[in-house]
Amino acid sequence: MASTEEKVSSENNVEIRKEEIEKNLLYVRKCIEAITQRQKEVRLVAVSKYKPASDIRFAYEFGQRHFGENYVQELIEKSKMLPSDIQWHFIGTLQKIPNLWAVETIDSKKKAELMNKACVSRDDKLKIFLQVNTSGEESKSGIEPNKCLELLNYIKDNCNKLELLGLMTIGAPNRNNYNEGQPNPDFIAKEFRKERGIELELSMGMSNDFEEALKLGATSVRIGSTIFGARPVKQESGQDKV
Repeated sequence: MASTEEKVSSENNVEIRKEEIEKNLLYVRKCIEAITQRQKEVRLVAVSKYKPASDIRFAYEFGQRHFGENYVQELIEKSKMLPSDIQWHFIGTLQKIPNLWAVETIDSKKKAELMNKACVSRDDKLKIFLQVNTSGEESKSGIEPNKCLELLNYIKDNCNKLELLGLMTIGAPNRNNYNEGQPNPDFIAKEFRKERGIELELSMGMSNDFEEALKLGATSVRIGSTIFGARPVKQESGQDKV
């Protein structure tokens, strides 16, 4: 049985963690407001992979509703433990996952078709982003930029259970190699934002580059470590790819 001192220490640790997450969320929100001058609405997706459900709940209590997960099993388990009005974003490799608000990793006709079929019983459409590999790195998923509009048109014409919100991209890790003052060339060019009469959102920018992404037109940013702290390394598992 835990002693009184241990219980007090545990309660103190919980309060410290809660205050830390709230402080970090407030910092990110202030950064977004400072850059956008409240001229546009930006969606903040708190990337909570590897983090416990308690961390997500603390952020939820501070008004955060959009959370991103990379692993299927984590998302399913956490969604059962947390409030039902959380809007989950899946940003990993997938085929079919229940209870989603958006999927940000569609990069082929095959994935779009599979997801469209999986959503046949949904009352509403599943929101999706096209993942675009703007850096050309072999280690990254994503469609090539010059094939982006072809896939966009295919989804609009053939996938009636999917609602295309916009495009998602990940900046290159070696940004220090770029000339100082130059924008990151991995961010999607603005000409991709308008096609077929719809205004495409841009999901781009993470903890290390979200401020620059906002300046370049991002409408959704995916922030993990700046809110929740550094993540432990996790072994990739086939169970996460369904």
